[in-house]
Amino acid sequence: MASTTLRSPIQLGTLRLPNRLYRAPVLEGAGSAENPAAVYARHFVPNVKAGLGLVIQGNTIVLPEGRTSPGMSSIDGRDRMLALRKLTDEVHDAGGRIIIQLGHGGSFALESWHTKFKPIRKSPPYAPSELPLWVRTLHRGGVHLLSTAEVTQLVERFGVVATWAREAGYDGVQLAGSNAKLLHQFLSPIYNRRRDRYGGDAAGRATFICEIREAIARHAGADFPVLLKYTALEGTPVGRGITLEDGVITAKIAEQAGFCAVTPVMADCVPNTSICRGDYPQESFQRKGLRRKLLDATGRRSKIRTLSVGMRWSARRTPFSPVWNHEVFATVKRAVGIPVFAVGGIRSVEEANGILAAGEADMIGVGRPFYAEPELAQRWLDAANPLHALTTACESCNQCIIPQMLGMAGVCYNPTVKKALRVRGSDEAA
Repeated sequence: MASTTLRSPIQLGTLRLPNRLYRAPVLEGAGSAENPAAVYARHFVPNVKAGLGLVIQGNTIVLPEGRTSPGMSSIDGRDRMLALRKLTDEVHDAGGRIIIQLGHGGSFALESWHTKFKPIRKSPPYAPSELPLWVRTLHRGGVHLLSTAEVTQLVERFGVVATWAREAGYDGVQLAGSNAKLLHQFLSPIYNRRRDRYGGDAAGRATFICEIREAIARHAGADFPVLLKYTALEGTPVGRGITLEDGVITAKIAEQAGFCAVTPVMADCVPNTSICRGDYPQESFQRKGLRRKLLDATGRRSKIRTLSVGMRWSARRTPFSPVWNHEVFATVKRAVGIPVFAVGGIRSVEEANGILAAGEADMIGVGRPFYAEPELAQRWLDAANPLHALTTACESCNQCIIPQMLGMAGVCYNPTVKKALRVRGSDEAA
């Protein structure tokens, strides 16, 4: 029997994919301004034309508030979702498939800190329980504790928005349950100390995502593919977070609930670069234009210094290492029968095909490298390419992180990488 490679097709529920490479959800900076479909299309269509099997569009918020960056799109009405039909049509016309990620920022939504959005917010950021004391220092103005009835209403909201996504031509949805956002917080014993059906042990804390899956089936149809990206192992400086054992339990519950695939990841309990490991982006803090934008967003130079110290500490604590989620996705893969997506630090075809051949995951996700190389899939899926061309140009320098946080375009900001790509392009054309 032939070994599974990036070029092997795969079935996700009712969705057939031509290969095992997907664009992992990152921020493109489209926001909710006029014509976000055109912004997304500029990013995704070149990927698909290069042969990419699947695009997962970065986190879209199901309520008017709850973004963690101005560059995220908020779907506060059917018209906003249907306006993205132009995007899905372009992706399909180019031969691709596209899934939209749905979520909510929870207590770390930008309404908790951004000087433009905090004064006009309609509600404090949502949280499953009272925040731990050490986390409260990050919040000025507190959070809104969701009642059981409000959680139930939010469950239905996900179902309704998924229906709109299907109307807009999306091939499925993925729930955003990692990166310290609301669904992650419900899964975490650090944030979720509820005494209703949405709290308790790992199974109880997964009730929220299971009920969302049921709501999507009711509203959008049981055949509409629903995926889950979630924190399966949680880093925390204080107390007990999500253990890998918890992460396996969540995956098994997700399989029973009808999710057609899971993406288990390791993430800290607060937003930081543990989810996008790499260098401390010193250049970002030295650029006058970015510092000015940061000051406008945070309102205080002291907050910029705190952010800088935090990112420097995070880069030292969780530096880049190849395939950093390996233990997590391989462990979950052994426990479930549905496809498992691998993501996090995969930077070469050799790594990708090794994971697939070993049966440690079923799909290979790449995120930030697509900022620098929109046509990356063409090189990776072309078996005739020389080995030197089968790694990414991305240096994991993290110079794209601060611009993402500010809602700027999701592109490569590293001049060295861009210069190297220009030289390579000239050599290939010669």
